[in-house]
Amino acid sequence: MSSLSLDAADAIADAVIERARALGKAVSVAVVDAGGFPVTIRRSDGARPLTPDIARAKAYTAAVMQRPGKMLKKWQESQPVFFSQLSQLPGAAMPIMAADGSVTVKKDGVIIGGLGIAGGTADEDQQIADEILETLGYELEFPAWGVPGKPTGKE
Repeated sequence: MSSLSLDAADAIADAVIERARALGKAVSVAVVDAGGFPVTIRRSDGARPLTPDIARAKAYTAAVMQRPGKMLKKWQESQPVFFSQLSQLPGAAMPIMAADGSVTVKKDGVIIGGLGIAGGTADEDQQIADEILETLGYELEFPAWGVPGKPTGKE
């Protein structure tokens, strides 16, 4: 699998909405392809109006930066000016958001997209994303930036 199909994106989005509903959360979910282009965006009943845009920016970030938001946070904290300028680049379609609930979608060692969830707390958004991707057979391990060796996924 080297690309993210509409069926796969819909399966991710359906599972996210269902899991969030079970937690009593109204969320929005966005799934984008590896280039950051939207494949599906959903807003559950009761989700706040800005959550679809936040979810899309989270998914875009995870795809184009090729790392989950939680891994990008330290880099963003250490170089805030650099990160603020990324969104201003001519090719940037969305803001870069290094945040929980922003997860790179990877299958068979290949980055095929990004998942963004918005509407719960940061921890809830992240928990739902990780649970769903793992359940559906996607990989959650990514090597740390600039560090040779085995992927940790703990950054």
